[in-house]
Amino acid sequence: MKTNLFLSNLGVSFLSLILMISSCTKPGADVSVDKKQIGDAKAASDVSVMATAIVDANTSQQTIQGFGGMSVPIWIGDLTADQRTKAFSTSSGIGLSILRVMVPPNSSQFAAEKATIDAAKGFGARVIATVWNAPAGMMDGAYLKASSWGDFAAHLRSYTQAVGGVYALSPWNEPNYLASEWMHASATEVANFVAAYGDNCGAPIMAPEPFNMDQTFINTYLSNATAKSKTLFVSGHIYGKTPYNLGNIGKSVWMTEHYTNSSISGNDWPNAMNAAKEIHDCMTAGWAAYVWWYIRRFYGPIDENSAITKVGYVMAHFARYVRPGYIKIACAANPTTGVYTTAYRNGSKIVIVAINTNAAVTYQPFTIAGVTVSSFSRYVTTSSSNLASSTLSITNNAFGINLPASSITTLVSN
Repeated sequence: MKTNLFLSNLGVSFLSLILMISSCTKPGADVSVDKKQIGDAKAASDVSVMATAIVDANTSQQTIQGFGGMSVPIWIGDLTADQRTKAFSTSSGIGLSILRVMVPPNSSQFAAEKATIDAAKGFGARVIATVWNAPAGMMDGAYLKASSWGDFAAHLRSYTQAVGGVYALSPWNEPNYLASEWMHASATEVANFVAAYGDNCGAPIMAPEPFNMDQTFINTYLSNATAKSKTLFVSGHIYGKTPYNLGNIGKSVWMTEHYTNSSISGNDWPNAMNAAKEIHDCMTAGWAAYVWWYIRRFYGPIDENSAITKVGYVMAHFARYVRPGYIKIACAANPTTGVYTTAYRNGSKIVIVAINTNAAVTYQPFTIAGVTVSSFSRYVTTSSSNLASSTLSITNNAFGINLPASSITTLVSN
């Protein structure tokens, strides 16, 4: 259950607001009311609602499977050794735990994928692979020939054997995006193929990976009980769609491709904040994974000069500290105007990610139920800092922090 304790009167006086803030502050809490902050609080008092974000470790939601990105060596060249470390290391990099790759249509191209796949797995990441097009001889225009299904499954199996260790495989990329130049299929066709050959592709199936995370397409696919039984998890892309809860479909949901803006630098801070909010929305929708498009691209998490961008640091706030197997737990998604929070648990460890989209410092109180926490390691990224670290002591499982203007903060319990 999510519990919000709202201010009873939006017209509360400035003095009452300061008293309320003071009453929420525990010994060691991160709040000091200087003149600038008083001014910010006064300005916000007439327009915002503030509530304590209650983190309930006893209320489990989805199991997190990870955060990742895409590498396509045959299109834009492979990642370098340095870029692989920056992508997947949890100590010196972003900490991505998922690598998405393309299954090439030509078997002579399989080897190009292996170096990055091996490196990602060495850092503990899972590898998921997607098909854009089958070999030309198996295609009838933009469609896979029904007579070629067995050969197509053998092609997929050959790929997984060549690269090794594929966690899951998607036979179609956005099969419902008919404006594309890649392989098309109806939901029924994808389901029929998986039902017939899903056990023979060399890796568990992720499907149906539609454009727009189209639920009608997903539901039609899952209505084939045999295909559903052979599907490890549901996958899809959110282009043109705000993340939403798909309901009780009986499968984990992975968002396996998106980017916020391909014409803006990954170092553009407002765009990076949009990415932060998008990841938050995917987690709040109940999804288990978030995968960006190209790992190395000027608008992505690593730029062409091998530097981690602001988008990359934003992703690190989730990827480094919310690892596969962590459980998302109850926490108010939007406890204060402009503030967005999610929380996660791994045993007794709690991780909180707080995004402040406001143009001013914003005070956010928290309480924790279900597990005892005495201190946090805190990491903050703003337009001018990256994962700046500090420690925060708390008392009686309650605390408050000042979230810097336009920032993302991750708290990891000690």
